[in-house]
Amino acid sequence: MKIYKGVAAGLAAAMVLVSVPATAAGGMGQAEKLRRLDIMLMVTGLRCRSTADNFNSEYGRFTTAHLQTLNAASNELKADYARRYGAAGANRALDKLSVQMANQYGQGHPWLSCHQLKQVAGSLAQMRGVQPLVAAADELLDTSGPRQLAWLAK
Repeated sequence: MKIYKGVAAGLAAAMVLVSVPATAAGGMGQAEKLRRLDIMLMVTGLRCRSTADNFNSEYGRFTTAHLQTLNAASNELKADYARRYGAAGANRALDKLSVQMANQYGQGHPWLSCHQLKQVAGSLAQMRGVQPLVAAADELLDTSGPRQLAWLAK
């Protein structure tokens, strides 16, 4: 737990400096980022569950700590899709997003190991507020290549 507290404190301090607009470049808004972050952690958690770095308990703490935020993001995304595609189209679009994310992360995160994802999930579980989660999603969902996360313990 000591490592997680240090990682979470460092991440929280780093995230305070980040200001994220409601809609980022490419049109992905906050709600979609949070939904994608949740799906990424869920899918990679399932993949890592049979390893020494099973992080299902850390993921469970993350979802418990942020249940209200994650549900609000999901509802906001669904409402946005309903405005754009109609009620039936919204369900199809959300299903498509979930399948796309499952396919994308089914073989693991492109640049984080199960051990690192366990640390990430533990850190995210200790964060408070929407903006730190959105900023973390920006970093963790970036597919441009491996990066060094300053807040991730070695």
